[in-house]
Amino acid sequence: MTRGVFSKKIIYCNIIGFGIVIIVLWLNEIFDIPHLFFGAKETPVNIAESIFETILVIILAIVEICFIKKLLTKIKYLKGFLRVCSFCKKINIEEKWIPIEDYIRDKSEAEFTHSLCPECITRHYGSELNDES
Repeated sequence: MTRGVFSKKIIYCNIIGFGIVIIVLWLNEIFDIPHLFFGAKETPVNIAESIFETILVIILAIVEICFIKKLLTKIKYLKGFLRVCSFCKKINIEEKWIPIEDYIRDKSEAEFTHSLCPECITRHYGSELNDES
């Protein structure tokens, strides 16, 4: 499951949950659930109160969904870190150590060729280069 699909499922579940809360609020207002099931004192239908409660639940839902989106973005950012071995430069993906070239080749269209940067040429082959001159 990709991260985007996972994030959408979390947000949809929250929306469904808040929708259920709103439905229960209205069912309680219409059918007076405490009176029906628990024998509580009967209360009259109050549409204005239900509208107010619905608006509060919607505001709470919007705040929570924005907060969840922000957290999911942060999690996505943190999951973006790759553990790289300091010695061999292999990276840890799903608890397996693979060469970084393989990882990049699998995730992109890049092809690798190897070379030496000027600093490494000087550091590792400097004496041979100086002898040839």
